[in-house]
Amino acid sequence: MLNRLIIGLMAGIVSGPLLAQTTSSPVLAPKASAYAVDDNGSILRSGDGLCWRTGYWTPEDAVKGCDGELLPPVSKATAPAIVPAASVAAPAPLAPVIASTARCDFTLTLEGDQIFAFNKSALTKVAKNRIDHEILPKLNHCAVIDIILISGHTDRLGTPKYNQTLSVKRAATVASYLKTKNVSAVMETRGYGATQPLKTCNDKTSRKKLIACLAPNRRAVIEVRGSAK
Repeated sequence: MLNRLIIGLMAGIVSGPLLAQTTSSPVLAPKASAYAVDDNGSILRSGDGLCWRTGYWTPEDAVKGCDGELLPPVSKATAPAIVPAASVAAPAPLAPVIASTARCDFTLTLEGDQIFAFNKSALTKVAKNRIDHEILPKLNHCAVIDIILISGHTDRLGTPKYNQTLSVKRAATVASYLKTKNVSAVMETRGYGATQPLKTCNDKTSRKKLIACLAPNRRAVIEVRGSAK
């Protein structure tokens, strides 16, 4: 009796202009308390066509035509249009690395008896001629001469002390000759005695032949370091 009274009251409340009975085939509620119904048991609808549920409605009471899917379907996600990446200009190729200053480094070795006679430190005519034609022209192509290194060497005949002194004199002789040719660059002279031989010879040969064999070790080396013009 109580349920019928509640249903009757609800039917009276919702029978106003905001509610309208469905015009389609009556949809019967599975339970009298789940939806608001009219006297014929048809579910009442609002002016928007929605079925009126009562406070007793549960998902199990859903009826076809009223509820369908209980949750509104999620709109299908639409991926945003692919925007082409802005074209990026390729970086300009790097300019080749070029040395800021060209070099005029070179080395000349004066060796043999035509340069220094045995047991002598004086430059021969052949030695001076080579310096004039192989060193001086190259020095003229240097914008700046950083240093000229001159090293003197002897053969192994004689005592180490004597050979050391002789090698220093040979280096100094070359430096002095360059100065007579107006070479004003910084020069450094070194004597190495017989410590850096270029050639080894058999001691069992005659002294004359031994001296001739060791001639390449009697030498001076001129090293120039500078910047080209």
